[in-house]
Amino acid sequence: MAQSFWNAAAPLITITENHPFLVSMVDGSLPLDNFRYYVIQDALYLTDFADCLNQLGEKMKNVDEKVSKRLHEFATGAEEAEKDLHRSFFKQWDIDATNAKAMPNTLLYTSYMIRIVATRPIEEGLAVLLPCFWVYMHVGKCMLALRDKLDNKDNSNDGETKQQQRPPQFDAWIDMYGGEEFEREVKDYIAIVDNAAKGASASTLSKMEEHFIMSCKLEHMFWDQAQDLMGWPAVFDGKDPVDNDKKIEEDKSEAN
Repeated sequence: MAQSFWNAAAPLITITENHPFLVSMVDGSLPLDNFRYYVIQDALYLTDFADCLNQLGEKMKNVDEKVSKRLHEFATGAEEAEKDLHRSFFKQWDIDATNAKAMPNTLLYTSYMIRIVATRPIEEGLAVLLPCFWVYMHVGKCMLALRDKLDNKDNSNDGETKQQQRPPQFDAWIDMYGGEEFEREVKDYIAIVDNAAKGASASTLSKMEEHFIMSCKLEHMFWDQAQDLMGWPAVFDGKDPVDNDKKIEEDKSEAN
């Protein structure tokens, strides 16, 4: 059943696998500032993602204790294995992301998945988190293949112009999400979604597909955000929007 969700989102996923942010990671042309921005936002996202997995694990306790335990293990994996990679980058860059703030698309994505997990049936909660597993594995595999292709081309073009040198952090990211260990985790999660879908009603299956597609869109937008170094509108920087609206009204009055 999860495959039907993937098939429904396939046109978007095909576009995402060629996202300029991801391709430029592989060919080494992505500015490091954009990758730093992405890693900080992804660390914030993973905190909420792990919390959602733990919430689903609690909901599953009285339904399937084995699945409940596995969901908690996924949450631990997000908090430890994945965020350990991020923390290693922060150490290499000598930066502290403790007080980092979620940017617009980060907040949009996390707010959506938190709402679905908290207020909708378990099946829908499982579906809304699936793209974070599956799309990442898919693009990781695509990036591994592209990396091999480009590296082999460089090795055969002695004396000719070669691609830019990839920062080691790019390779570490590609290796994690394109690797066999992450693939095993993803397949386990897909199996959980498939099992949950077996007893779901037609209306629930429709909502599961809807959430899967929306999360695929939000995954793509997450990389858009890093590509563009998206921030909050400058008018909000250090200001209370309510106070700013009041100032605008005062300026209008003075003009009149």
